[in-house]
Amino acid sequence: MKTEMIFGLHSVQAILKTAPQRILNIYALQGRSDQRLQKILQSAQTNGIAVATTSRQKLDEMCQDENHQGLVAVCTPGEIQDETFLFKLIENLSEPAFLLILDGVTDPHNLGACMRSAEAAGVHVVVAPKDKSAGLTPVARKVACGAAEVLPFVTVTNLARTLKKLQDKGVWLYGTSGKAEKSIYETELTGSIAILMGAEGDGMRRLTSETCDHLMNIPMAGMVSSLNVSVATGVCLFEAARQRRGLKDVRSI
Repeated sequence: MKTEMIFGLHSVQAILKTAPQRILNIYALQGRSDQRLQKILQSAQTNGIAVATTSRQKLDEMCQDENHQGLVAVCTPGEIQDETFLFKLIENLSEPAFLLILDGVTDPHNLGACMRSAEAAGVHVVVAPKDKSAGLTPVARKVACGAAEVLPFVTVTNLARTLKKLQDKGVWLYGTSGKAEKSIYETELTGSIAILMGAEGDGMRRLTSETCDHLMNIPMAGMVSSLNVSVATGVCLFEAARQRRGLKDVRSI
């Protein structure tokens, strides 16, 4: 049977809450007995999930030396969401669509951080191309701190085609570019929208950029000329969240 590892306190807690039936076994660090871990293990036992304690070395081997926080869940693979799922989700929304589209983000740490920001900002779904992009690896799930277990992640074969279909469905595409004339603070980000972020270093591909309805930049006041893609994603998403909630002060979010 094919399995996948989900590790870290937030991630394991999230899958226990949303899809406990996927968990086959849970392994906890031997000798760790803090209240936070015990609460998670009690939830696992309530759901009839086998829990075993093991050494740090064994957990390190299972997670390829990533920071597992002393907790690993062995799970059946999650359902892979595709373009059909994406458009069905949009059609069933009771509010304007709010999407994040990642064009070629290849670092799983960045993907996880983007997922975490997206879930916190109220994004309905994250979309990425299947090729030359990071997938929802155990590392991405760990960095997402549980967001990957509750926020749909859709991979598509042809991103340009998907973007055109989104436009046909009334979703406006807002791409990010340092060369854009307007900033995110001068751009209206309400209604059904998708915010597009490019790859680390290179930004969006040319065809993706040309497909966007609008381009916008993040104003930079210091000597640094650009932000990490996950940081830039958070800035853009929360500006959109502020506008969409009709708030004048970002501190109200």
